[in-house]
Amino acid sequence: MIRPFKVLGIQQIAIGGPSKEKLKTLWVDMLGLEVTGTFMSERENVDEDICAMGKGPFKVEVDLMQPLDPEKKPAVHTTPLNHVGLWIDDLPKAVEWLSANGVRFAPGGIRKGAAGFDICFLHPKGNDEFPIGGEGVLVELVQAPPEVVEAFAKLAG
Repeated sequence: MIRPFKVLGIQQIAIGGPSKEKLKTLWVDMLGLEVTGTFMSERENVDEDICAMGKGPFKVEVDLMQPLDPEKKPAVHTTPLNHVGLWIDDLPKAVEWLSANGVRFAPGGIRKGAAGFDICFLHPKGNDEFPIGGEGVLVELVQAPPEVVEAFAKLAG
């Protein structure tokens, strides 16, 4: 099976909880990650701190998320490991090929994500039309910028 794109590496992990302050106690105070930004969206019901580990093209984002309203959906705090984001070298080709091969995507299509990259999500569950899902895990596909694509290509040798 020849696929017209590559998964390069992990771009992010997103962790949800009732309080991002408690999450920061572990990830920032104890483990030493740096808070590099924040993101708030009523539509996505999220208040998050964007943290980082590593540097340059191999930096991995760790998003610490709490809901703006715990009673509303999406409930970013009810799945502690909310989602995993993967760097993709050609996101439009990946979406086209994966869809054609039965992978179910969450609503919203390709759009700008919190960190400014084009993103989309694989649905955690398949259905009749698209039987392949994340088997309970939400997976974010993230368009890698040229410097990340190049760095992974050099690493691969």
